[in-house]
Amino acid sequence: MNDGQLLRYSRHLLLDEIDVLGQEKLLAARVLIIGAGGLGSAAAPYLAAAGVGTMTLVDHDLVELTNLQRQIMHTEHSLGKSKVDSGKQFLLGLNSELIIHAIQEKASETLLNSLLPGIDIVLDCTDNFATRQIINAACFHHRVPLVSGSALKFDGQLNVFDARNTKSPCYACLFSPQEQFKEVNCSSMGIFSPLVGIIGTMQAAQALQLLIGFGQPLVGRMLLWNAHNTQIDEIRLTRNPECLVCGNARTPTKSFEN
Repeated sequence: MNDGQLLRYSRHLLLDEIDVLGQEKLLAARVLIIGAGGLGSAAAPYLAAAGVGTMTLVDHDLVELTNLQRQIMHTEHSLGKSKVDSGKQFLLGLNSELIIHAIQEKASETLLNSLLPGIDIVLDCTDNFATRQIINAACFHHRVPLVSGSALKFDGQLNVFDARNTKSPCYACLFSPQEQFKEVNCSSMGIFSPLVGIIGTMQAAQALQLLIGFGQPLVGRMLLWNAHNTQIDEIRLTRNPECLVCGNARTPTKSFEN
């Protein structure tokens, strides 16, 4: 690190769990954030401020007026722009030393297969079941840790799925790809503005823990946050041996075969 970085990240360097070695890991880290909406708007700025060297933002949407209630990477001047370009501009304003790749595209198997070989960790900040399944399968295939967050109305959820750990469940252990779920989102159900900030910043914290290698990330645990009652609950999780993605029942799809 140069003198400017030593000063900029000095509060991290004071922490024994991080110190110079941990900060250097962050500066060399490559993070993929899928979704530049509410959760991504909270997670990405803290990763940028913490010094994560390279971030890739993936989102196909444009900024709309209804987004501004909670998606704090975007401003009134961003209306009509792509969320990834708006987010990139915001993040470089926080930390101009970063490398930010903006991809205005919907997450797909093809895109993830091209990106994940060069990625250290993925943050799933999306809001629909099908995309979450695609992300989970790709992360398991490429053995890339996945930090998954969700938020709706007053309820938030946080998980860490680490395919490098043989005991870690994956997203499909909890929600089978074969199950039929009615898609619900904040456009129809509503969402408490600070909730995405709470869950998104927790995603950033989990990502930093995994990248640096300290503490006890939420592998094998689900964190539930109820903003209505200000209540936190935790559920223990185990790998499902019959999981279609990580268990004995898996049959790799053609796109994920070697």
